[in-house]
Amino acid sequence: MITERFGSDVDARPAPALATQAPAVEVPERAYDLWLLGAVLALLSIGTVAIYASTATFAGQRFGDASYFLDRQIVFLGLGGFALWFGASFDYRRLYRLTYPLLLGSLALLAVTLAMPPLNGARRWIFLGPVTVQPVELAKLALVTYLAYSLRRKEEKVKSFTVGFVPHLVVCGLMMGLLLLQPDLGSSLILGATTLTMLFVAGARVSYIVLSVLAAAPIAYHLVVGTPWRMQRFLAYFNPEAFSHQEAYQFLQARLAMGSGGLTGVGLGESKQSLGYMPEGHNDFIMAPIGEELGFVGVAVVLALFVLLLWRGVRAALGARDIFGGYLAFGITMMFALQALLNVGVVLGVVPNKGITLPLVSYGGTSLVLTMFLIGLILNVGRRPVFGARDEADAAIPLIKRKRMRVRVAV
Repeated sequence: MITERFGSDVDARPAPALATQAPAVEVPERAYDLWLLGAVLALLSIGTVAIYASTATFAGQRFGDASYFLDRQIVFLGLGGFALWFGASFDYRRLYRLTYPLLLGSLALLAVTLAMPPLNGARRWIFLGPVTVQPVELAKLALVTYLAYSLRRKEEKVKSFTVGFVPHLVVCGLMMGLLLLQPDLGSSLILGATTLTMLFVAGARVSYIVLSVLAAAPIAYHLVVGTPWRMQRFLAYFNPEAFSHQEAYQFLQARLAMGSGGLTGVGLGESKQSLGYMPEGHNDFIMAPIGEELGFVGVAVVLALFVLLLWRGVRAALGARDIFGGYLAFGITMMFALQALLNVGVVLGVVPNKGITLPLVSYGGTSLVLTMFLIGLILNVGRRPVFGARDEADAAIPLIKRKRMRVRVAV
């Protein structure tokens, strides 16, 4: 459990008085995590090259400009670079006070999307003239911030079912419900899995987590069986050849691309599936052109970079100088890891198609900018100093002695 255990000597006086008596000592900031930053830049570079390679032919035919998507990706990278710098520079502990405004704002935006005109059969975007905004990306930040805030305040009650477990599931369930109405099953699964993972790390009982999964199973079954197009996609997962012209078309083209790549790939710009055969090759199925042009080696490099990102993100969480920051970094890292795992699983045919992009690699506007902001927050947590005996977020808990963090599993 990412938490700080209190010694037996606890001061009963109000926290402000204790903070006033403690000497104000400024701990120097740590250096930025260059390993994490390097992994992010490498993923962005690979993604940018793959986006251009997979869209040049299509963009030239439809827009008369082979670099149409590349130019826009570069603009998003510029905005994302500013977002990363901002996320790494400002005091992330300000999010502690903005938890509920951020949560309510994200829920409102998710509700607004339901009134928007559909795009490709889904209402996931808010159209602001030439700009489209995808509120689910803000919802990811809002949910992780809320969980970090709540788990930090309820660290001694997290094993309680009614106080430490159910409220988090209610908030997550509300977000998942709005996403399912869009519909966006993939993102709702990511939010649910992230919530359960953070609750497990915080020390929630495993029996509660298992019970919640079992309780959600009938709902998931109804969502699949009760929705014709989801049922068709589910059947296509088991027998793709029977649905080769419909639901399984994307997967079969991705499989051809991955198989054609072999060990080292056919070479950059030599992809055959990108000549109009691979739908959404720059979005959800970006790993397919990477596998075709760079082969198994390219896919292995991308996966290794995500493993590196996971390692450095967890390391930043464990080394955080306050509980809120530790949960925040851990939740963001787990969200990236789960999203990458689900995306790669879809391309390889391990799980049914869920419409999930690959973080930092897929083409994107809102998603890329907010993803880089979240990366900045991880960098921020890893280097942020603490002022005085305690930071502002920890001022609500009176304590004198701090002990090292421990991980415990409660059944």
